[in-house]
Amino acid sequence: MSTSILDRLIVRPARVQDVEVLVDFSAAMALETEGRSLDEDRLRRGTLAVFESPTRGFYVVAELPHESSQVVVGQLLVTYEWSDWRNATFWWIQSVYVHPGWRRRGVYRRMHEFILRQARARSDVCGVRLYVEGENTVAQAAYSRVGLSSSTYRVFQDDFVLTRKDAGSQPLGKEG
Repeated sequence: MSTSILDRLIVRPARVQDVEVLVDFSAAMALETEGRSLDEDRLRRGTLAVFESPTRGFYVVAELPHESSQVVVGQLLVTYEWSDWRNATFWWIQSVYVHPGWRRRGVYRRMHEFILRQARARSDVCGVRLYVEGENTVAQAAYSRVGLSSSTYRVFQDDFVLTRKDAGSQPLGKEG
């Protein structure tokens, strides 16, 4: 990617007008990473719920100028986890997706840097975290390249909505 194109990449808080691309990207991510087809109505309602109640989190998108409009090429969602040990909040990065045509070109890095600047500017945020599928070594390498390190924690859950297809009622790893 030419430097001039990356220089024109805009990372910004998502707007409700971005909902359709957020839904499309989240559905594509679920299919690509877990082989899961999501219920798009439920996904759309879940995405809109973030805009309707900012206490749930916020989306960020990366977009590039294209003729007379902007084209969204990446997204992520930040949600919150209170830490009593730190008396502050962790920002969880989830629902990360970069359009396949724009991968390995610095799009995620730019979104990640945007989130870090926002988080570090606030005294009520103590860090950022994310989870990744255990077999997704490409994503793990990308997260390592931006300075994230593996945690000693493992995620356990009891998912009441989405369950593993091939294991009856066994839940999957933490979902976005």
